[in-house]
Amino acid sequence: MNDDQLLRYSRHILLDDVGIEGQQRLIDSHVLVVGAGGLGSPVALYLAASGVGHITIADHDVVDLTNLQRQIAHSTARVGQAKVDSASQAMLALNPDVRVTTLAHKLDAVQLDALAPTVHVVVDCCDNFETRQAVNAACVKHQVPLVSGAAIRMDGQLAVYDARDDQSPCYACIFPPDDVPEEVRCATLGVLAPLVGVIGTMQAMEAVKLITGIGSRLVGRLQMLDGRGMAWSEMRVKRNPSCPVCGPSSARVA
Repeated sequence: MNDDQLLRYSRHILLDDVGIEGQQRLIDSHVLVVGAGGLGSPVALYLAASGVGHITIADHDVVDLTNLQRQIAHSTARVGQAKVDSASQAMLALNPDVRVTTLAHKLDAVQLDALAPTVHVVVDCCDNFETRQAVNAACVKHQVPLVSGAAIRMDGQLAVYDARDDQSPCYACIFPPDDVPEEVRCATLGVLAPLVGVIGTMQAMEAVKLITGIGSRLVGRLQMLDGRGMAWSEMRVKRNPSCPVCGPSSARVA
């Protein structure tokens, strides 16, 4: 680290759990953020501010006026711009030392299979079941930790799936690929603006913890937030031995 970086990250370096070694791990890391909307905005901004050296952010959408109520990486001046480009501008304004790779298209299974082994952590901030399953499958195959978040109305959800851990479930253990839910979107059901900030910020924190090795991982624990009563609940979840993605009969490649 140079002198400017030592100053920029001094509040991290002061933490015994992080220190210079932990901050250097962040600088040397590569994180894939899938989605640049309500969850992806705080994730991208906090990862950039924290000093993650390389952030790849993927989203096929453009900034719309209705996004600005909650998607804080974007601005009125950037309405109509690709979300990944808008987010990149915001990230680089915070920290010009960060390398940002933008992918302005929806990731498919083939692309995720190529991307996953190049990153240290994947943060899933997308809003559709198909992409979540594809992201999970790639993370399981290449044993890359996955930080998953979701938010709708006034309810949020957070979990970490780590295929490096034989005891960790994967996303498909909890939400089977064949059990396709009715898609729920903010455009039809609404979402409280700060809720996505709460969940997204926690996703960023879990990613930082995974990279630096501090604290305990949120593995095997599905956390749920009831924003109305500001009450957290937690469900312990186990690996499903019959899971088609991570089970012994799956096509998993270690």
